[in-house]
Amino acid sequence: MIVIFTDYGLQGPYIGQVEAVLHLHARDKKVINLVSNAPRQNPKASAYLLAAVTQDFPGGTIFFCVVDPGVGSFKDEPVVMKIDKRWYVGPDNGLFDIVTRRATQVECWKINWRPQKLSASFHGRDLYAPVCAMIANGLDIPGEKIEWRNKHDWPDNLNEIIYIDHFGNCVTGRSAGEVSKETVLKAGKIKVTHANTFSAVPEGQACWYENSNGMVEIAVNHGNAEKTLGLSIGDRIIV
Repeated sequence: MIVIFTDYGLQGPYIGQVEAVLHLHARDKKVINLVSNAPRQNPKASAYLLAAVTQDFPGGTIFFCVVDPGVGSFKDEPVVMKIDKRWYVGPDNGLFDIVTRRATQVECWKINWRPQKLSASFHGRDLYAPVCAMIANGLDIPGEKIEWRNKHDWPDNLNEIIYIDHFGNCVTGRSAGEVSKETVLKAGKIKVTHANTFSAVPEGQACWYENSNGMVEIAVNHGNAEKTLGLSIGDRIIV
């Protein structure tokens, strides 16, 4: 299957245009829109989210990954990554730094191929989607193999908000397995204790817990942590 991870949003034509190209060139492959609201123009936060949400997909999955504030400049090279038997296609701007760091096998190719028509502002549709289709169809990778190196010296765990979901729950870049349940987090001006789930605390109270992807997440029972605690993507969490 081909799995889409972007900051494009659901409004507007962008996801639909990408899906159309994938269906055109890889008709028999399942296309899944996993994340369309990754942290906007934020490869750093998106790198931690990408590592968290793709870890359980089977080998052979192809991830179309575009969070690219520098689109059109080619300052960040377009790459194909093979990471523990899964494929990742997107810009080399740090988006793959965390998923590769947690992997055992990593290979990288710089994409040299260019389509006949390449817009200046939508490489997702014109470049990355066709390359994903090529891989899905078993064709040769359209590029040269290069040595992979992380783009940035980001920490293994990020004590910041990296994602806010539809309910206002705030996901951090911190693995919950490395935080004691006795830990009291400071989020904004409020101290937050651990709970196993939302309903373990009174309505309107905040808590932190291990979310379904193994990350520390902050929520308010029957409420909105983003609004109640005044949190935004990039805000630091004190552990």
